[in-house]
Amino acid sequence: MKLNKPNISLLDYSVSKESFSLIYNQDLDLYATSPVPSILDLPGYYKSDDYISHTDSNHSLFEKVYQHIKKFTLRSKLKLIDSYKVQNRNLLDIGCGTGDFLHTAQRKGWNIVGVEPNEKASALAQNKLGSDVSIFENLNDLLKNQTLQPFDVITLWHVLEHVPNYDAYISSIKKMLHPDGILIIAVPNFNSYDANYYGKYWAAFDVPRHLWHFSQNSMKIIFSQHELKVMHSKPMYFDSFYVSLLSEKYKNTKLHFIKAFWIGFFSNFKAMSNNEYSSLIYVIQIKK
Repeated sequence: MKLNKPNISLLDYSVSKESFSLIYNQDLDLYATSPVPSILDLPGYYKSDDYISHTDSNHSLFEKVYQHIKKFTLRSKLKLIDSYKVQNRNLLDIGCGTGDFLHTAQRKGWNIVGVEPNEKASALAQNKLGSDVSIFENLNDLLKNQTLQPFDVITLWHVLEHVPNYDAYISSIKKMLHPDGILIIAVPNFNSYDANYYGKYWAAFDVPRHLWHFSQNSMKIIFSQHELKVMHSKPMYFDSFYVSLLSEKYKNTKLHFIKAFWIGFFSNFKAMSNNEYSSLIYVIQIKK
């Protein structure tokens, strides 16, 4: 039996302070952001010094902690993809940001390609990776370059929730994936304890930059429609702490480190019984 969920009214707490709604889709078990900014207006919602994934900033205590944890998670991500014994080690990272994951993979012998629409982040990545590494502004430009395809591993670390048309995007990605390759996608999970606790203040809703809000069920349904199968999922343990810290700021206008740590810890503890972690990594393959 499908359970309907109420729509949610909330604000863009980090940039515009504008009002948005999350509209629940019962058939897909998914929330959609409404209204959706136009393609021309959407980049403006990313113009903030607080949007840390587009910078290598390491000045404030928060930024220092973020960068330190990022180094650990980069190693964990690479360990995950190394566990799949692909033949050619060709890797595409979509939404590569400032190139840290690609740089980690590059040093371990992977053949790397990136996609990053943000000019500032892309320039930082190009400088970090070298001029011989291809970084494309969008997926369509990469699709035209047949010499770089197919890819044994395609990763999207917190990217799918930003894509205006995820169905078209998934179709494009599938065309570039080797028949025996793996697709690795990380997205927030609105069924996590920290999401339920913070409600409209939950930082991972991040409207309107996040246009879609997924559950484990919605991921299985959506990818099945593209003849892709979710093989298994893995938790991103640190996300509950990071998201809880920002959520405390949005709710109380200040960073409550102890409270955020406790909520993040308890969210991970609760998820040990139901796998409803704050964010999940999905390992996906083409159906045989």
